[in-house]
Amino acid sequence: MPLRPLSFQRKYVKHPAGSCLVSFGETRVLCTVSIEKEVPPFRRGSGGGWLTAEYSMLPGSTTPRKRRDGPKQDGRSVEIQRLIGRSLRAAVDLDKLGECTIAIDCDVIQADGGTRTASITGAWVALYDALTVLATQQGKAGPQHYLLGQVAAISVGIVGGQIEVDLDYIKDSKADVDMNVVMRGSDFIEVQGTGEHGVFARSQLDALLNAADGALAQIQIAQRAALGI
Repeated sequence: MPLRPLSFQRKYVKHPAGSCLVSFGETRVLCTVSIEKEVPPFRRGSGGGWLTAEYSMLPGSTTPRKRRDGPKQDGRSVEIQRLIGRSLRAAVDLDKLGECTIAIDCDVIQADGGTRTASITGAWVALYDALTVLATQQGKAGPQHYLLGQVAAISVGIVGGQIEVDLDYIKDSKADVDMNVVMRGSDFIEVQGTGEHGVFARSQLDALLNAADGALAQIQIAQRAALGI
């Protein structure tokens, strides 16, 4: 099953240790990764680090205009940034970071479905570049010193009785089953699946996971190609 056109533009902005503009079709997310020389209180004195994530949709990313989050973020943004954080923490051995925090920011500049999965996928590319910088600072051989694996995510669904991957907004709005799958290599990190208009069978679940697995293999190849690894 074909994916939407996929691209990674690395080092899109100059200040963070890593950055990537990721595009899945018409969905575009700017992912930046910064290294902060401090850790949350619960990690102080441990010798290890932390990884956290924030997610937002810029006002012009949707129609009608999305209002900016006020002092309190909307529930959807909080849910998604927690997913991004969990997913990318599965990519890194936090105990090897030293006492620093990897801060990931994912800002949706144009939304057409799959913003959370695009955020995770693009953030891993930016994370790889940021860990390359950290490795130089700490005198390590390279980002592989910290990495536990390669992380990517994809949306899958059942639309009109057919399995679809990488749903755009139109397909997502009509899906009978909607699912987001996050994997590290060939292992699952998280599966979020919902029968939007009823129930679905175990055989359909298996077919969705198989479709996601195949799509993510393609995406991981594209991530490595973008990084030249």
